[in-house]
Amino acid sequence: MRRFLLLLTCLFLSFGAQADTDEDFLQLREAYRKGDAAQLAKFQRRLKGSPLEIYGRYYALRLTLKNVDTKAVTDFLAQPEDSPVIDRLRGEWLKELAKNQDWAAFEAEYPRLINEDTELACYHLQFRQSKPDNSVDEAVRKLWLTGKTLPDNCAPVFAAAIAEGALAPQDLWQRMRLALEAGNLTLAKALAPLLQGEQTISPEALDAAGKDAEGWLDQAPPPRTEGARAVTLFALGRLSKQSPDLALARWNTLSADFPPDEQRYFYSWLGYEAARKQDVRALGWYLHAGKQALTEQQSAWRVRAALRLQNWDEVLNGIQSMGMEQQADPTWRYWKARALLGLNKPLEARRLLAPLSGEFHFYGQLAREELGSMPTLENRPDTFKPSEKDIKAMLAVPGVQRTLALYRMDLRADALKEWSWTVRNFNDRELLTAAEIARRNEMYDRAIGAASLTVNEHDFGLRYLAPYREVLQSHIQENGLEEAWVYGLMRQESRFVSSAKSKVGAAGLMQIMPATARWVARKLGLKSYRNNLIHQLDTNLKLGTYYMKTVLNWFDDSPVLASAAYNAGPGRARRWRGDQPLEGAIYAETIPFEETRDYVKKVMSNTAYYAEQFDAPPRTLKQRLGVVTPKTPENQQAIPDER
Repeated sequence: MRRFLLLLTCLFLSFGAQADTDEDFLQLREAYRKGDAAQLAKFQRRLKGSPLEIYGRYYALRLTLKNVDTKAVTDFLAQPEDSPVIDRLRGEWLKELAKNQDWAAFEAEYPRLINEDTELACYHLQFRQSKPDNSVDEAVRKLWLTGKTLPDNCAPVFAAAIAEGALAPQDLWQRMRLALEAGNLTLAKALAPLLQGEQTISPEALDAAGKDAEGWLDQAPPPRTEGARAVTLFALGRLSKQSPDLALARWNTLSADFPPDEQRYFYSWLGYEAARKQDVRALGWYLHAGKQALTEQQSAWRVRAALRLQNWDEVLNGIQSMGMEQQADPTWRYWKARALLGLNKPLEARRLLAPLSGEFHFYGQLAREELGSMPTLENRPDTFKPSEKDIKAMLAVPGVQRTLALYRMDLRADALKEWSWTVRNFNDRELLTAAEIARRNEMYDRAIGAASLTVNEHDFGLRYLAPYREVLQSHIQENGLEEAWVYGLMRQESRFVSSAKSKVGAAGLMQIMPATARWVARKLGLKSYRNNLIHQLDTNLKLGTYYMKTVLNWFDDSPVLASAAYNAGPGRARRWRGDQPLEGAIYAETIPFEETRDYVKKVMSNTAYYAEQFDAPPRTLKQRLGVVTPKTPENQQAIPDER
């Protein structure tokens, strides 16, 4: 009894000390936010010796960085790199040094920087340009040849490169084209005054074409110069996004004014916009573009247009026309193999499928199935299981301690940065140990993230965690849903973070939008439902599983269509059906929204892994994806676009 009371006393003391540390840290952050140096120093002293002490030093230095003693900064930066705030201060300090033209100190510290941003990259280029033996032309060109607006401190770098002839007038024109392709009118208008002769472009014309492409084309004079043609092509691109038919009708009246290379350029964009609208004419327009160099996005949608038509010759041609880096993506390795199979070249296909089948993702699973092997989770080699000694050693790592403390205080963004920094160089066993600690502390997203980083030793029970099974069972059974699909969707929606909230307001484990929650609550007859109940665990699961069942019923029990509907809305999922039957994998691959395309593939991949974990009856991923039936008047009837 005495021993029990002693343990209880120690426990209460531990919790009390923890609570005091948490409160001190929150007060420290508040003092930093207010710029109160005296209060900050007070709480910095109180945190001395705790895992969070480093934040006190960071805040104190950051508060006075413009006038701080250099030695205090260099001493801080000389510490072992065990927290992201060290490199964060390094980046901020480097910017101060560059602004003050202290290039000697900048040069000494810059090589130690881990997380570089564009502003720092341009300061580094400024420094290198000042040296007599500078050789930065390629680095400057790489930065220049984008359609992105860059920080102001990049301007001197580009000005020097232009003066030295490292950036030629044609490079300026290329940057203008890239800005127009990216729809970056701010950049395009800034570049316009620099263009001369045949390439001259009026900023006012750009503005007008950007605001009302069709109206501008109505009143624009014939495009006789290269600059005028560029603005016309920009307007036609805008119109293609709105309606390929409108753009094509305009083009037919203008095409004679354009040389062959610009005609091919027009068709490359018309094909791209049409493919994203799943227009069956898209591939034909791509073929009109001939040997026109395509962007990565255009190349991807050329292949997707061919997939929708199940034209394996053009799928293969499209992939082989990609750059080698893009071809190496698992997506295109798989579809290249499928094209080779479709063209009766099984040996060539197998050479692609064999290495792909060893990767643990959607296309790796499909590759294994194409090869006829379906290794189950249980048949994989025994995985490493951390001992209590391993756990204890990992809990002593300062970054892990800081992560746990920050999570405890609900400072999730800071905790995520600390965790990601801590595990970035871990080996497989360290990752699995960290993942187990995260699981025990109900940091399910971090557990999944760490376990998913392993290379040779894997724990699929941690990669595919299944918390909340008891509370979920009644809702799953009530709606007649497959447990594996529910978990596959939840893992993708929230990684089991019950407090998760998206930028657009989706909330909880099931990431339900408030409007959808109210709609479902009315359907269920929940008269006492209030908006804040969306965050309550059981209510969130009740609403989410009912909505899953609803969209599944709307889409003929197809989890592929239902998953797309859950993410992007039923109306869109319905419109994305083809005019002919489509493999579920082709439907998923040709979803126009990148987020939804990635989402559906991951949900279905997750589902297959969970089904194995839950000992569900064997079904391949391809069987689960099924065949998406074509559009019919019946299945194209309006469905409420709830989300």
